[in-house]
Amino acid sequence: MKLPRAFASLVVYALLAAGCRGGAPEGAGGPPGGMPPMPVETLTLTPKAVDRTSEYVATVKSRRSTTIQPQVDGFVTRINVQPGQRVARGAVLMQIDAGRQQAAVASIESMLASRQADLQFARQQAERAKKLLSGGAISQEEYDRAITNLQTVEAQVRTLDAQIREQRVALGYHNVTALTPGVIGDIPVRVGDRVTPQTVLTTIDESAGLELYINVPVQQAAGLRNDLPVQVLDQAGQQVAASRVNFVSPSVDPSTQSVLAKAPLGASPPFRPDQILRVRVVWSSDPTLTVPLIAVSRVNAQHFVFVAEKGEGGATVARHRAVQLGSLAGNDYIVLGGLKPGDQLIVTSTQMLADGAPVQVK
Repeated sequence: MKLPRAFASLVVYALLAAGCRGGAPEGAGGPPGGMPPMPVETLTLTPKAVDRTSEYVATVKSRRSTTIQPQVDGFVTRINVQPGQRVARGAVLMQIDAGRQQAAVASIESMLASRQADLQFARQQAERAKKLLSGGAISQEEYDRAITNLQTVEAQVRTLDAQIREQRVALGYHNVTALTPGVIGDIPVRVGDRVTPQTVLTTIDESAGLELYINVPVQQAAGLRNDLPVQVLDQAGQQVAASRVNFVSPSVDPSTQSVLAKAPLGASPPFRPDQILRVRVVWSSDPTLTVPLIAVSRVNAQHFVFVAEKGEGGATVARHRAVQLGSLAGNDYIVLGGLKPGDQLIVTSTQMLADGAPVQVK
């Protein structure tokens, strides 16, 4: 009786062991006896527009910037404005000592008074000579001499009048005025300084007419053209303003070996003349394949990604694929080779995958 019971126990143990070594049921999604498929998320690769850009440093310039220089020489006696002050057209900015010019005007005015007295006398003499000539008391020659003297004195008076007007205009130059409205720049002179017509007194800038000056290296200047998009960036690299190139210099700056490009700048956010800005020039926007940064791994300077493909038996497996990548565009790499449109890029659980591992696409 004991032997049959022991034999029956061995049979039961053998059946249990066989059940534990059995394969997975059909339709489980993985190879018989293998690991279960890894759940992953995929991205179907399709071309999208990617900007090809370059960053430069640009300077803000005012299209309505006026350099103020005196038209006379002399000593500065008064400065009526301060840097940063907004002024209207015609406002008196500075005064230059006008004592010598005032004396010159006074001298000519005294000469004019003397000549006007001579003119009055010459007119009386001409009237008297006319009456005497009609009465036969003097000759025609004496009358002509009186008329000539009158004409000479009249010419002298007109000359002095013109000189006085000219000197008064020059006197007005001693008041340095604003030719345009705007904001006063730096004032490098002080009261008591001697200035000449070559001395820069200050500048006046209008914020309504600002533009970007972008110096592009000559090696990249071949792509410059009007209407290229220009993005103004803040310190974090975020776009704060946009514009387009409206001028490209036909010549190269010999000192910097660069080509000047200009782009108009709006008033919002507020910019100031001579401010340095970070800008990005968008050369083109072409359809390009990109892959997310999180889907890329790097081994020995070579980039790899996983793509989901159909394996043997119709099961979906992960394939380790080497790719050639370009620069970053936001959070994506530009694909130069190794992938094609329509590929199913695996974007999750890539650290847990191996080449040929079964996957289940969510």
